[in-house]
Amino acid sequence: MSGSESEDGGDPSLAHGKETPVETAIWRLRSRACWADAAALLAPRAHEPAAALERASLLIERCLYTEQGWADAEEALRAAEAVATGDEERGAAACERGYLAYASTLLRVRDRADEARMALGRAAALISPSAAGRPLLDYRRGLVAQNLGDSPQAARAAYRRAHAGATAQDDRLLLSSTWRHLAGLALREGELAEARHGFAESLRIREELGYLVGTAPALTALADTETEPEAGRLRAEARRLFRLLGGVPTWLAGQLTPRTAI
Repeated sequence: MSGSESEDGGDPSLAHGKETPVETAIWRLRSRACWADAAALLAPRAHEPAAALERASLLIERCLYTEQGWADAEEALRAAEAVATGDEERGAAACERGYLAYASTLLRVRDRADEARMALGRAAALISPSAAGRPLLDYRRGLVAQNLGDSPQAARAAYRRAHAGATAQDDRLLLSSTWRHLAGLALREGELAEARHGFAESLRIREELGYLVGTAPALTALADTETEPEAGRLRAEARRLFRLLGGVPTWLAGQLTPRTAI
């Protein structure tokens, strides 16, 4: 995997639905952990609700992967909330608010679990079940249920709704995430074959999209379902990508540190 081409030789940014040079540039920067640079390309259009929301989303994702940049993400999110008009736009901003609070809680920066639940609940009231943003909202509600509420059953139901919605909308990046988290729940229950299939699908999609920053976690997850030497090969590739991107995502460091024989 080169990260610049898909398996059929095409441009992975086009496979992800990017139609303009700026959209393609933003996707490539995002996929290579350059969120601030990607967000800067949207700054001239920050008065537009869609651009403001995408800018906030990029900076929130940077927080989750690097554990840094919280003030910038908060500022961008407030700007997006300020320019949102209709219910869908306000709901999308609330969804990002919930995700930022979730990331802060998960990474133990500050406990904002109640804020995460309230914001995602508000988003659910504003975003209609058939709206384009509903699968992402369902996915994030699953994250909160699993990682903040320790409720795997509720998480699975939310992930399945998100998976069905992402399939219907052909949102391949979201599909890579729903595959991975459904597989994680399967692994937790000892369903090894199901987990391996889900992790493999997640990795395949991320490689095809050229989503480098999300590929190391996908490789590591799949390695947990494999035996040697395949598990070692997958972890070695994950370590290579982890170093290539400057140690991102930071929370993967502990899993990729080679064990010293005693």
